[in-house]
Amino acid sequence: MHILMIGMGYVGLTSALCFAKKGHQIICLDIDEEKIENLKKGILPIYEPGLKELLEENLLAERLLFLTNYREALQKASVCFIAVPTPSQKDGACDISYVLHAASEIAHHMQEPKTVVIKSTVPVGSAQEIKKHMQSILTLRGCDLSFQVVSNPEFLREGNAIYDFMKPDRILIGTSDAESEKILREIYTQDDPSQEGSPIIVTDTASAELTKYAANAMLASRISFMNELASVCEKVGANINQVQIGIGCDSRIGHAFLSAGAGYGGSCFPKDIRAFIALAKTYGLHLSLLEAVECVNERQKKLLAAKVLSYFSERGGIAGKTIAIWGLSFKPETDDMREAPSLVLIEALLAEGAELRLYDPVATTNAKKLLKGKRDLTFCQDEYEAATGASAIVLVTEWKQFRAIDFEKVGALLEEKVFFDGRNQYFAQEMLKKGFSYFGIGIPPVHKELAELLVVQESE
Repeated sequence: MHILMIGMGYVGLTSALCFAKKGHQIICLDIDEEKIENLKKGILPIYEPGLKELLEENLLAERLLFLTNYREALQKASVCFIAVPTPSQKDGACDISYVLHAASEIAHHMQEPKTVVIKSTVPVGSAQEIKKHMQSILTLRGCDLSFQVVSNPEFLREGNAIYDFMKPDRILIGTSDAESEKILREIYTQDDPSQEGSPIIVTDTASAELTKYAANAMLASRISFMNELASVCEKVGANINQVQIGIGCDSRIGHAFLSAGAGYGGSCFPKDIRAFIALAKTYGLHLSLLEAVECVNERQKKLLAAKVLSYFSERGGIAGKTIAIWGLSFKPETDDMREAPSLVLIEALLAEGAELRLYDPVATTNAKKLLKGKRDLTFCQDEYEAATGASAIVLVTEWKQFRAIDFEKVGALLEEKVFFDGRNQYFAQEMLKKGFSYFGIGIPPVHKELAELLVVQESE
């Protein structure tokens, strides 16, 4: 089937390449001419594991056509996916102007019936609004062309997007039109008619739109709950890692999204929680639980800086001290810096006069753009270079390569062996044995002075 994918951002590009992998002919459209030219050459605008190989495979198979012109693109496809950004407005509400613009272009240039599928995350009622908007344009054109607007939310995790697309927990189709449902089913099951393990759920458009927000709100709530619980653990001397295991074994709860840390970021959770709260307000509803979820997350992003500043306040202050930061992206396996906790940490430490040495395996380019003009920053080639001459290390993003660190080598590079673990990547007692003062999230801190005492006791 010939499919038009509008928007070559994270969702649109991943979806386009995965649909092509299924054997469809994909017309990839974006108004950014440089991005389109780069994609033709196999150059990606984002980092996502496996995406480069998928692009090269589909280019070789000639299943992709990259365009910037709507008129030309619409001549080649009867099914049009819209996967453009829906950023937050100042009040937190979702801005669907890019979606409406794409829908307008379709309505202006379509010459035959179309099925329009909304992949972008949009508020409840958007499908109906888009349909009315398109119909008004067709009426002005004097065209009597049929079309349907379908909701088909994405549930892709950055860092696992290809797997999530090819082996989804569910495929959600929001439509009351039987023909549109049939078309979407054919698109998704082309390479696997049974779609084993991935149920296709059909709802009305409003329920599909709300399901996307509800899913992200539930996951964000679990994260904020665990971070709130971690603060209690620190006060009472409990260990959040052990509590996590204890509650995760309850089949009613499960283990997913129970890790305490430095707060969530990225393009989905922060934006969607705010949009959900703003949407509810338009109906006179006050979502106090989700407001608390957002509040806890914003507070959690400041926690690492507070721990670092508190430690050094008793040691002459942090001004002039060098701090290494490991991991900048909001999560591993992505270069996405949107709403990243590392940005809050960096701003706070720079404001107190610290000098920072930064390292991330893939997000450095994006970080440099966001931090352009900031003084006292050094971007490093690896974690060891970042640690050189530092008085402390702060781990913000739990990249897998940080699990295999040679801490003997790291310790020799540091001015002081102090480690702040924003993701509870390591075990406190093991770090203690390596001679580090160690501070995690929701776990009792350990100090290197204890390690030195243990060495003396063992020698006796």
